[in-house]
Amino acid sequence: MLKRSLTCGLALALLAAPLTITPATAKSAPKVPAKASVKAPPNVVFILADDLDTADLHRFPNISKLAASGTTFSHFYVTNPWCCPSRSSILRAQYIHSHGVTSNRFPTGGFPRFKPLEESTIGTWMKGAGYRTALFGKYLNQYPSPEVPRTYIPPGWDEWAVPVTNLYREYGYALNDDGIIVERGEQPEDYLTDVLAQKAAGFVSRSDPFFLYLSPTAPHRPANHAPRHADAFEGVKAPRTPSYNQEDVSAEPLWVQQRGRIPKRVRHNIDQMYRDRLRSTAGLDDLVGTVVSALEQAGKLDDTYIFFGSDNGFHLGQHRLRSGKTTPYEEDIRVPMIVRGPGVQAGRVDTSLGSTVDLGPTFAELAGAQVPGFVEGRSLVPLLQGRRVPWRDAVLVEFDKPDYAPGCPPTYRALRTETHAYVEYATGERQLYDMISDPHQLTNLAATADPALIAGLSGRLAALHACSGAGCRVADTILGERSDFPPSGVQWIGPRPQNAPHVIG
Repeated sequence: MLKRSLTCGLALALLAAPLTITPATAKSAPKVPAKASVKAPPNVVFILADDLDTADLHRFPNISKLAASGTTFSHFYVTNPWCCPSRSSILRAQYIHSHGVTSNRFPTGGFPRFKPLEESTIGTWMKGAGYRTALFGKYLNQYPSPEVPRTYIPPGWDEWAVPVTNLYREYGYALNDDGIIVERGEQPEDYLTDVLAQKAAGFVSRSDPFFLYLSPTAPHRPANHAPRHADAFEGVKAPRTPSYNQEDVSAEPLWVQQRGRIPKRVRHNIDQMYRDRLRSTAGLDDLVGTVVSALEQAGKLDDTYIFFGSDNGFHLGQHRLRSGKTTPYEEDIRVPMIVRGPGVQAGRVDTSLGSTVDLGPTFAELAGAQVPGFVEGRSLVPLLQGRRVPWRDAVLVEFDKPDYAPGCPPTYRALRTETHAYVEYATGERQLYDMISDPHQLTNLAATADPALIAGLSGRLAALHACSGAGCRVADTILGERSDFPPSGVQWIGPRPQNAPHVIG
């Protein structure tokens, strides 16, 4: 069992007050002439890729253009590096220990596990704020379950286009298109990413305000691509980073030590997977271009926030790991996050620690919506506006290994701070990396680090793993914003003045 006790003596029960989010522009209302127009609420488009890591976005012109016209969060993390738990955190703005969807399959995860939570999600919050809402693409693993018809549409969504068969093939699938099942074939025009792009273009061209959750399956394996990209990236190989096929893993947990060096045949397969992923991502890049063009042609681009991210990352040979995800390494838990929109500085890189639990509160604040007290993330709106505000100095990642996935790492809890990556496994093993001097995570310091540093990180991890609601927005900043921390003998994590709040700006 992992320790859930609050080793730093925190009393988080006092912090469970509900969070109310108001529009970013709300101030004490000045007197406005009777005929003056009130600024309309902005539109919000959220594009969520599937298994997209941060390594190669520069290869894709539309994604690159989006980044150049907006702000990129360089340190944005998932709550869990697996599809369904991560997407559940996005829909609910909760860590997995709170929403309880811990895997991709029932009974520990999947759509059947999430369904009782559907009455309160980003869809219902945005619809409640008067937005026209749509979800196009992947929803959750195992949707729909046998308990609901294939035409089932969850609460909160005005328009719905989600595959109900062959989710990842991109061809030969059945689509629940607003309650009507449409069978798609094997022709180029059936390619799912393109179908979703055209539906999105139509949706954003109609009435405002709208919230679009656009969720293509690219580049999830098998990473099928559109015929027009079949010859792209020929001969390209997966990046040989310093951790690729890592030579020495003797200080790593046993689940890593047990993996031998990757043989030539498997390296060849990894390279082929990499090329397929790039070709699949090229279709995703086309989708981004289609949506931006549709907004521009409708005269709505300047009034629309576009968020681009992924549900988890992906490793391709790093740390002796063959292609996949679910690990606490940076390749799997750090994801892209690009935001373009009104008041968002172009070409800016923000190094603040962000988490996918922040997306729901952000969308809600932009829309002037209220969110429930169970919400555990922070609104990114102040950062998007370039304001200097107190901000978290740690994010939480949690993974529960299900019985049906023997190849996954053991159950773990991970803490990512500005300077360190720290992991505790159910086996009792630990990992600690200095992310400043060792960004590729080659040297596990857990056995040799200062015990005070380990104690401080472990205490913070325990606090975040036990947090709920508003308490999570204290546990993620406890060293930076509390005058009574750190306790005696616990080091500060990262350079900052004693007892000073952590300020971004």
